[in-house]
Amino acid sequence: MNFKIGNLEFPKPIVQGGMGIGVSLSSLAGTVSKFGGLGVLSGVEMGYAEPDYKKNPKQANRRALEKHFSRAKEIAENRPIGINIMVALTQYEEIVKNAVQTGVDIIFAGAGLPLTLPELTRDSLTKIAPIISSKRVAKLILKHWWRHYEAVPDAIVLEGPLAGGHLGFKREELTPESLNKLQLTDLIPGVLEELKPYEDKVGRPIPLIAGGGIITADDVKAVIDAGASAVQLGSRFVTTFECDASDAFKQAMINAKKEDIIIIDSPAGLPGRAIQNAFLEDVKKGLKHPTSCPMNCLKTCDFKNTPYCIGNALIVGQEGDLENGYVFSGANAYAIGEIVHVEDLMNELVSKLN
Repeated sequence: MNFKIGNLEFPKPIVQGGMGIGVSLSSLAGTVSKFGGLGVLSGVEMGYAEPDYKKNPKQANRRALEKHFSRAKEIAENRPIGINIMVALTQYEEIVKNAVQTGVDIIFAGAGLPLTLPELTRDSLTKIAPIISSKRVAKLILKHWWRHYEAVPDAIVLEGPLAGGHLGFKREELTPESLNKLQLTDLIPGVLEELKPYEDKVGRPIPLIAGGGIITADDVKAVIDAGASAVQLGSRFVTTFECDASDAFKQAMINAKKEDIIIIDSPAGLPGRAIQNAFLEDVKKGLKHPTSCPMNCLKTCDFKNTPYCIGNALIVGQEGDLENGYVFSGANAYAIGEIVHVEDLMNELVSKLN
């Protein structure tokens, strides 16, 4: 059952997906690592709760990174802690460098192509793992990293079409008809095929972590049996007592019905999956256009043309103000029935593995 990323070893093959803003911080990430998985901080606007955030967001975010990493390591009894950093962030390169200087064990990078990640982490002990959605994207990144840096990932994350948050798929690939034909387990063999030549080049395995729509122990077993080294879950970890989001945020996921979980257009320039609510209804009606850009958090976001301020919507959403924000969610989150402790969830998820 053990899962390794280089010299990092995990008793359980469970990776907790990074969820922002403020959903996976030190409490959740530290507890997941403590109980045998890999806990992952979200690197998006980590300093939102710092008193000087609005005046000095860069300094607040840097301070919060150091604080949450230190606290997560303490909770985890010094086991590895990761961070998820979106390539679409305006401060992406700076956050990567800050994470390396802070000593974060592994950086996961998605929501864009992390083509320069090996350069940004050169000569460090920090491990790197791109997040991809297909064999084609895996091939592109692997080829680019090897050609320009003679580097390969320490691990790679495959997020399938049932994941929550930002998705690496076109809208037409996310219709119910398309989703019936596009299963996570069907995507795994193609990515493994792309990894094999690079594993041979460096003489070591490149573990594949696969996620998107995983809820039950049966789901975990199916993904591992399909060839993945580990699974990544997001929504199941939202509905834990240790998750850093508010009780109202967690309860919104518990209360969601299948038909409430929808595809939206994100200011990040990608489709996203979220739980329908009055705020998103108003967005659809064109009632949430921002008049300024208070955060400058995304490279792709032009406040004059964007439908809403995603930074503010995610901050107030995780705080429980769902009239002015919303909840990102995986496609199968409607099947979650209760809030549980991380330890119990971890044991449940691996209960059908040998």
